[in-house]
Amino acid sequence: MKKITTILLALVGVIVFVACNKHETYADQVEAERKSIESYIKNKGIKVISEEQFQAAGETTDTAKNEYVLFESSGVYMQILRKGVGEKIKHGENVTVLCRFSEWNLNRSQDSIQLSNEVMREPDMMYVSNTSGTFTGTFDTSSSMYRVYSEYSKTTVPTGWLLPLSYIYVGRVVNVGDELAKVRIIVPHDKGQEHATRNVYPTVYEITYQRGR
Repeated sequence: MKKITTILLALVGVIVFVACNKHETYADQVEAERKSIESYIKNKGIKVISEEQFQAAGETTDTAKNEYVLFESSGVYMQILRKGVGEKIKHGENVTVLCRFSEWNLNRSQDSIQLSNEVMREPDMMYVSNTSGTFTGTFDTSSSMYRVYSEYSKTTVPTGWLLPLSYIYVGRVVNVGDELAKVRIIVPHDKGQEHATRNVYPTVYEITYQRGR
């Protein structure tokens, strides 16, 4: 019942959002997205660092300072909450990755969750490939991301979800004290899920990554 309720609430939010935005031009929507991201960064007291600063810090972000690194080429902001255990996904590997996540639509609210599988029984499953440092992925059709946004019949994992894989360890909890990799990301519409891309709104995600069996 919780699973059905969560999906229905997400669908209602999607329908309302589309109705409110059908008279806006693309330029209006892009400007609204930019302002939403700027407002979120200001309201959450985020300190934005460059990729050079991120690399100099050993590919980490200082959570005590609420740092996020901005990747200029994609417009994605990332905060690494935990680097994780295990190993990075190697070049040439094809792996199953299990994710727990919450999603916020910044054009609607900075604090109201649009979609989450945190209270569901199953994490989202995605099949990920690393080809010479470029990650691609598809969701399993049982995943909540696919089920909610399945009107587009796409299983493609958003670019924003894949970007952290270059910097985190994707393993399993084996020993006491082990923690799964966890990130927060601010994702512009063109690097997000298909509904965000088509309707031009930014999303924020908090995601944990675990290597599948």
